[in-house]
Amino acid sequence: MPVRPGRRSTLATRALACAGFAMLAGARAQAPRAPSLVNLLHRIAGAQECYPDAFSAQVWHQSMEPRLRPYVRSYAQRIKILDDVYCEARRDPRLPLPPGLVLALIAVESRFDQYAVSKVGAVGMMQVMPFWPQRLGVPNRLVRVGANIRIGCRILRHYLREEDHDWIRALERYNGSDGHIGYPALVLSDWQRDWRF
Repeated sequence: MPVRPGRRSTLATRALACAGFAMLAGARAQAPRAPSLVNLLHRIAGAQECYPDAFSAQVWHQSMEPRLRPYVRSYAQRIKILDDVYCEARRDPRLPLPPGLVLALIAVESRFDQYAVSKVGAVGMMQVMPFWPQRLGVPNRLVRVGANIRIGCRILRHYLREEDHDWIRALERYNGSDGHIGYPALVLSDWQRDWRF
């Protein structure tokens, strides 16, 4: 029986969910040998809410996960970073950020080192200055991947709004290099070369 075009994504989502539950059940049976698989599948299932559908999540993971391998050793950590970046980039529907550009910014800022600290005191993957959590009214957990990416994306949106959606100016201000095009040029060229999605 032919499938109506509108039902394809629903059927794909259900098929992926069934496969995930089957993997969870199998992983539960082998819990002593692969406990991280269960945790990873639970995390992926929870992160699905920020993706349009399960297929989009799968395409994002398969496209971008290999690009993170030179920087991040753990597969589970690579998936966590990808989920955090995608979800935070899309968190504000009025001003979504290109998730690949966020990855490029992280690569330039810290090379995906969650414990990175700059000479001026910027912390974590997105090199957030320590005054930002207080200014935004959030806890200071800048070495936590998800919190750092969330705050970094909020800061980038803030500058984009202040600069009337001018990416060059917003990136200059994010880096604290007003009037110096070198940093925005580096982020944008890395995005186009390595992180375009």
